Amino acid sequence: MAGHQRVVRTRRTYNQWVANETLEDYALRFTAKSARRWSPIWVANTALGAISFLALEAIGAAVTLNYGFTNGVSAILVVSLLIFVTGLPISYYAVKYGVDIDLLTRGAGFGYIGSTVTSLIYASFTFIFFAIEAAIMATALELFLGIPLNIGYLVCALVIIPLVIYGITLISRLQIYTQPIWIVLQLLPFVFLGWQGLAPLEDWKRFSGLIAEEEGGFSLLYFGAASSILFSLIAQVGEQVDFLRFLPRKRQGQRLKWWLAMLAAGPGWIIVGCIKLLMGSFLVVVALQSGLAPYKAIEPTHMYLVAFGKVMTPEVAVALTGIFVIVCQVKINVTNSYAGSIAWSNFFSRLTHSHPGRVVWLVFNVVIALTLMELGVYKALDQTLGLYSVVAVAWIGSIFADLVINKPLGLSPPHIEFKRAHLYDINPVGLGSMTVASVVALAAYAGFFGQMAHALASYIALITAICSAPLIAWATGGQYYIAREPGNLKKGGLAKPFEVQCCICEHTFEHEDMANCPVYSGPICSLCCSLDARCDDDCKENARIGDQLGSFFQSILPQHAAEWLGSRFGIYVGVMLLVTALLGVILSLVYVEAGSFGAEFAQEGVGRALTQVFFILLMISGVMVWLFVLVHESRKFANDETRRQTSLLMKEIRAHKRTDAKLQKAKEAAAAEKANATTAEAPDAD
Repeated sequence: MAGHQRVVRTRRTYNQWVANETLEDYALRFTAKSARRWSPIWVANTALGAISFLALEAIGAAVTLNYGFTNGVSAILVVSLLIFVTGLPISYYAVKYGVDIDLLTRGAGFGYIGSTVTSLIYASFTFIFFAIEAAIMATALELFLGIPLNIGYLVCALVIIPLVIYGITLISRLQIYTQPIWIVLQLLPFVFLGWQGLAPLEDWKRFSGLIAEEEGGFSLLYFGAASSILFSLIAQVGEQVDFLRFLPRKRQGQRLKWWLAMLAAGPGWIIVGCIKLLMGSFLVVVALQSGLAPYKAIEPTHMYLVAFGKVMTPEVAVALTGIFVIVCQVKINVTNSYAGSIAWSNFFSRLTHSHPGRVVWLVFNVVIALTLMELGVYKALDQTLGLYSVVAVAWIGSIFADLVINKPLGLSPPHIEFKRAHLYDINPVGLGSMTVASVVALAAYAGFFGQMAHALASYIALITAICSAPLIAWATGGQYYIAREPGNLKKGGLAKPFEVQCCICEHTFEHEDMANCPVYSGPICSLCCSLDARCDDDCKENARIGDQLGSFFQSILPQHAAEWLGSRFGIYVGVMLLVTALLGVILSLVYVEAGSFGAEFAQEGVGRALTQVFFILLMISGVMVWLFVLVHESRKFANDETRRQTSLLMKEIRAHKRTDAKLQKAKEAAAAEKANATTAEAPDAD
């Protein structure tokens, strides 16, 4: 410990939004066992409230409308099975270790900073689907109440915020009270259609789709295209886990309930989801037969209005459809916004070392979703979800491979470690496998490997991620999972047998949330550790991202080349290459998507315009990156100078202590010698 810097403790105080766990809901922490006070059935019901979302019907309708019954239903069944299989280990480990999907990702092969990328992917999932769901609800408000769409978007976004502020406490009540209404109205039109013999099952089975109409039957190309849209749902397991982490520990006599709750509300969401996808697939055919235009037939509001209208009076059908759509969309969007607030909290806390509270990021997530709604994200449903699914599948595939392959084989630690104090910034296993899978699949999606690979890009991403994760873990020897072993937490004093007091915020937390900090010389909670910007990760050797990259380049490059990469200009070139690649990928995807809109776009003109935009953004980015490098270098110099001065002061203090000790010994020796002399002179005096 002598080599560690020492930082003076300053008590950290959090604002009331962070300090109140009823609002915060352990957004950045291990979910305390004492907070898991609900029954397994109650937690499972809360998590299952998310499956009410009508985007499932919209997606099922879209794939059937475009690719026909055979291709659409085949893709629904296959993708649903894969979502269940990948979601099972993720749900189990998250519940077992009391962590949300972001903290699980840290310990499942991505590292502390590496998982910020996946936090952004997950946050994107929440606001994309929030926007889609709220757009469906706004359509219902326009249809039944005459509210203009732009106003409806605003209403649908703002009404969610007060329902999510109090986290699972209020959300669980909302889900339990609205569940009976949702179940009854979800099944009612199908029961009546079946009872009256009005369900056109044969017409549904013979439906060949608008795009696949010429070929008919099964086509691997159209099956893959349908799958790419459906695979966007794979990230839904993250929202299930965000609630399932409150599932209480397995107790004697309740193990069956625990397993049923975990299975039903974790990977089991897709079982009900698959049924809803098939409902949408069926209802789009009913809507088309009723004379609706294709662009209206895939909207759930119009689909259910037609279904209710076939068995009820128009007035009753309108009322029931309106109630049904509003209930469904409120139930899912409280989940989307809640999960998004947690994802943004994780993302920004690692980048800025600041956490104003989950409530702030709740509003931020809703504002982004509102912007997407105003831009018309629902009109580009196929393109939006098809592109997003590639990256989402790569992420989930990497986590799945680590939990199912790496841990049983001993390539990764058997437990989930999520604390900054014990993790490397970057773990190449998860981040590397996800990056490789994303790059390969995006290249396929962009058409570099042919039309078939474009359609099957999501499957390519999944297979590549699952295969590359264990290979990278084996090649690295699993050394980048744990940066240091945990220390003795009993030093800080125990408030209860299972609780430890944080030396910074001075609150007590369960020991799973604590780490021993050599910089502050005491136990520190995971949130204080995450937000600390002064320690410079001094507790871990060569675990920072700069140290890791430096070690990597030194191992593969000559010494002079590695030193050049670490210089100011080398850092600038590296960051600019990253920014250039990112801009190129984004604008290339815009170019590819622009071509899918048809002849109304002059492809050559679009390419010329995007090229001009690329170079303009590149020049602006070049200036910004140079400023970033200068600021980073100045901060590094200032930090190094501070550490050097601190080291000199500590050496001087230790030298003074040694001098004081020697002086004290000399004084004691002189006093002893004087006492001996006095004793020796005493007989002579007699």
